[in-house]
Amino acid sequence: MARKWKYALHSVSYSGFWGQDRLELDAFVPRARRLGFDGVMLMAKRPHLSPLDLDGEGRRRGRGLLEENGLELACVAGYNDFTLGMERPDVPMAEVQITYLTELCRLTQDLGGSMLRVFTGFERSDAAYDQLWGRVVSGLKETARQAVDFGVTLAVQNHHDLASHHLPMADLLAEVDEPNCRAAFDAWTPALQGEDLAEAVRRMAPWIVHTTVADYQSRPRFRYQPQWVQFSRELPVMRMAPLGEGEIDYRGFFGAIEEAGYRGYVAFEMCAPLLGGGSLENLDRTARGFIEYMDSL
Repeated sequence: MARKWKYALHSVSYSGFWGQDRLELDAFVPRARRLGFDGVMLMAKRPHLSPLDLDGEGRRRGRGLLEENGLELACVAGYNDFTLGMERPDVPMAEVQITYLTELCRLTQDLGGSMLRVFTGFERSDAAYDQLWGRVVSGLKETARQAVDFGVTLAVQNHHDLASHHLPMADLLAEVDEPNCRAAFDAWTPALQGEDLAEAVRRMAPWIVHTTVADYQSRPRFRYQPQWVQFSRELPVMRMAPLGEGEIDYRGFFGAIEEAGYRGYVAFEMCAPLLGGGSLENLDRTARGFIEYMDSL
């Protein structure tokens, strides 16, 4: 059966950041192939893909590792926050981040890829919203212009506070107004925000070049108040669940992106504490479950 989309496994899933078992890159890549993925999304920081650790020979070995395993580089995942350091204007933090992302564009090209996932910025109490917005717009615009030299498209993920909602995200990309600055639009953000997924996809359809999948189940949280001998309700904690066993309507989401004509990669990530624990066996089982679910659509 021909697949509607190609599947990529995000290496952050095996990074150890949430207490799960950790794999180095040379162990992760062949594992992704054995699990049945077409490509990989590589985390651009230690322990996987830091530009500090990869000289020219290291980049050639990395590209060779992908080719030997018959995998495409679907996307390199950058980690930035364009509002970082605004309290210290004497430190050129915006330039530092643009330099980091530009180096990731070079790394993406060296590894045979053409897409870099980037973020916007987190809100902060010491700067006005429009100041934060302007910082993100200027950062994305300059980074996109640098990325052109490497044949790289920026895919802005709806992850950080600024423009996480689909309406400001569309506004942001229109204001950046660079042809190689598009959207890595995920379902879990609008779902957690209580938005209609199909409507969000329709609004974002002209911008979407990448999407990453993660499913969640909520677990109630309460705080005991001894003076009242009572519990007060807190925000629920979200736990990662196998795809299709969580609370996000992925059938509706993928129906909408298919209708919109999306033909890019669908990446899968395990980037939070996972139900069943973080053993390699559970990680692999959940990754295989993603492929089974997607093939069933």
